[in-house]
Amino acid sequence: MPDFHDLKVAAVDQLTPNAVALSFDVPSELHSTFQFTAGQYITLQQEINGEEVRRAYSISSAPSSGKLTVGIKKMANGTFSKYANEKIAVGDVFEVMPPEGRFVFDPTDQPTTIAAFAAGSGITPIMSIARTVLESNEKNIFVLVFGNQAPEESMYRSALLELQEEFKERFFIQWMFSRVSEPDALFGRIERSTVNLILKNKFKSYNFDAFYLCGPESMIEVVSQTLQENGVAQEQILFELFTTSDTEDDLAKDLEGKTSVTVLLDDEEHQLVMDKKEIVLDAVLKNDIDAPYSCQGGVCSSCIARITEGKAEMVKNQILTDSEVAEGLILTCQAHPLTSSLKVDYDDV
Repeated sequence: MPDFHDLKVAAVDQLTPNAVALSFDVPSELHSTFQFTAGQYITLQQEINGEEVRRAYSISSAPSSGKLTVGIKKMANGTFSKYANEKIAVGDVFEVMPPEGRFVFDPTDQPTTIAAFAAGSGITPIMSIARTVLESNEKNIFVLVFGNQAPEESMYRSALLELQEEFKERFFIQWMFSRVSEPDALFGRIERSTVNLILKNKFKSYNFDAFYLCGPESMIEVVSQTLQENGVAQEQILFELFTTSDTEDDLAKDLEGKTSVTVLLDDEEHQLVMDKKEIVLDAVLKNDIDAPYSCQGGVCSSCIARITEGKAEMVKNQILTDSEVAEGLILTCQAHPLTSSLKVDYDDV
């Protein structure tokens, strides 16, 4: 079952009129449990209006800070994000899952030059990654392109300016605003021309080792495609989605029949029968099997499992690599069973 721990809110800081930063008090006996790599996320669970709600939020604090902080932007239809921005106070207790995630930066002994493209709340993991890059080697360089509607809507703006002052020779920010014109900022959204400006003009003398992209799916697709058109290898491009477009589940329309499913979780086997039109994770949860999950939208990686028998197909996949899929890994929140029997292992991932 998911390994949740009760953590108390230590601080609530207003980042923008529509975003807050929550810092958690981690007891000494849980310090090792909540150690994290820059770029990872935690899953928060809380009962809101009588319903258990889980959401994944990227850690914005750097591992070196000794803090566990997440930034949460209030979304128009966001149950948890509205609650976080309007109701949470210091001393409140949340159930929190230990850090997870693959969108990470691991420091090395070699000088590294990194570029990041972030939009809106996509800045949260980049905050942790940027400081870690800059602190881990005195020769490391970080270039950030950060898009927002306006300066006052830019999460962590003050912290970014402080970071820029601290590492003025090695940290560069290209601000972008879509609703106002500001000195030294580009007007509009991050698009193909923005990427070309960074690579071919402003920072053409730099050899970037990796690119970190975080934000809406449309932005990530444009930036990734443009980078590859400029000769950047796909393995140098790392991304994490904060929002994803709705995908029509055309796969379910053509599926008929039922599947006998064996679920291996925490060294225990569970049996269930599900309709092939159902999603594996939905069926697992409906049968009171406490499998790990968070976003249920194919954005995070909490629900990954391995198929050891049978076949399943995902409606969409923007996280697992082709080789991982070939090895049998699936996002259970996106997978339909294709065979009459299926064995899913949550432990072997």
